[in-house]
Amino acid sequence: MQARVLLVSSEAVPLVKTGGLADVITALAVSLRKAGIDASILMPAYPEAVRNLGETSQVGLKNGLPGGAGRLLRGVIPGTDVPALLLDTARFRQRGANPYLDHDGVEFNDNALCFADLSHAAVAICAGETSLPAPHVVHANDWHAGLIPCLLKLRGLDHIGTMLTIHNLAFQGNFDLRWAEQVGIPQHLLTGDGVEYWGKLSFLKAGIRFSDCVSTVSRNYAHEIMTQRFGCGMDGVLSFRKLDLRAIPNAIDAELWNPADDTLIARNFSVGHMKGKAVCKRDLQKLFGLTPADPFAPVLGIGSRISHQKMADVVLASLPGILARHERLQVVVLGCGEREYEEGFLALAERYPGRVGVHIGYDERRAHALHAGSDMLLHPTRFEPYGLTPIYAMRYGAIPIGSRVGGLVDTVRDAGLDPANATGVLFDGETVADMQDAVARAFELYADTRRWQAIQRNAMSVDCDWSGPTQAYIDAYAHVADMAVRPLFARPRSAPVTAVERPVSNADRMARPAAAIAAAIAGVVGGASSVAAA
Repeated sequence: MQARVLLVSSEAVPLVKTGGLADVITALAVSLRKAGIDASILMPAYPEAVRNLGETSQVGLKNGLPGGAGRLLRGVIPGTDVPALLLDTARFRQRGANPYLDHDGVEFNDNALCFADLSHAAVAICAGETSLPAPHVVHANDWHAGLIPCLLKLRGLDHIGTMLTIHNLAFQGNFDLRWAEQVGIPQHLLTGDGVEYWGKLSFLKAGIRFSDCVSTVSRNYAHEIMTQRFGCGMDGVLSFRKLDLRAIPNAIDAELWNPADDTLIARNFSVGHMKGKAVCKRDLQKLFGLTPADPFAPVLGIGSRISHQKMADVVLASLPGILARHERLQVVVLGCGEREYEEGFLALAERYPGRVGVHIGYDERRAHALHAGSDMLLHPTRFEPYGLTPIYAMRYGAIPIGSRVGGLVDTVRDAGLDPANATGVLFDGETVADMQDAVARAFELYADTRRWQAIQRNAMSVDCDWSGPTQAYIDAYAHVADMAVRPLFARPRSAPVTAVERPVSNADRMARPAAAIAAAIAGVVGGASSVAAA
């Protein structure tokens, strides 16, 4: 018998993607299966996801969901052997390209009910209320799956281990308390010691509070979220879990993002054989309408969500000065997000025809072309749990210019602090001057061909595959799994011990806290819990 893990997420490539979460979920599931874990993915059956999944079979749910009737569609993630379960409900069928926001950029008013349905579907699988085998561990990802640990505890299903991974603490799933009864949260948990958060029902807090294990996606971010600046109001809740908060860095699909054999770029290249990158630059210039297609013109790429978090406001204010200072510079922008910023970039392209090319939306071909053809990647951010995009860029010799926050501190070696091992440029601050100065530093390096090529070699040689993080997740699953099935997660004798996963505290790894969490629930009932309210 194999160890069974159910990963629950709101998105996964290639079914639906709005950000890096989708990349991580599928890549992790693939890697877990290679390591001998029976990993599957549960996510909503958005129309786009159903189309992209292809052939499916139906799996019935014995009982209804908070939002009404539902069913599971079972298939296989295209290009992998990962089983996918899509929760099909009338509400999820109405979701468009963005599964969280309507056409006006406003959150859907039934998000609480929709994603509560997702959590209840996971619990139904765990409770044996479907024809599917129950998992040994449920791995909930972000607020969309945050109710699962709490619901499992309420139903007495303590033999199912639970893990919550926080991919972005800023998104918390906070809703009006009136939803609580309908989504299955009893009155006695609507307190500061339970799942109440500043007068709201918080799905993320429920996950933090009642999961057997909490993790996040980079070491530096794990430290940051314990602080008032980066804790997004949850630092008090997280302090309760500080001894068993794990930092398991993300990784990328090193086969998919490999310039040596990438089928989506104009010409392949690799460290020591970089001629193909010039061909890719010409392809990128044509793809984004940049003229002339000058091989010597530096190209600055921007590829991320267009949002306040990603400092889109500062980028828009900075680019005119940057373009004026560097007369041959060309800029390509790929992404989508907040409408006012999207419109700002489109206006910038009209103002600088031939020098600024913008594509609103996500396109896999353009994404690979952006990294392969750009010389630099501008990746400012007010906070950054991990930062997959700079890793993609480095793999293709596009040098990142990023903010000195979160996971970027772990993954990008700043040329100013570590010249010999530099892979990019990091900067502090959120002003126009801060950003323009960072770009100027990058251009100084770009002008020194020998030094620039050394930075490219360093960047393209960064170790970024899933082997280490995968074993760290397996260790975490073993830690939370029921004693009877822990041997199924045992590390093979030939597997190397990895140092990727490290609890934030230097304390020894705690025993599975299921009993402590059950006591906490009882404490909430009696008003005796010692956890500080958020």
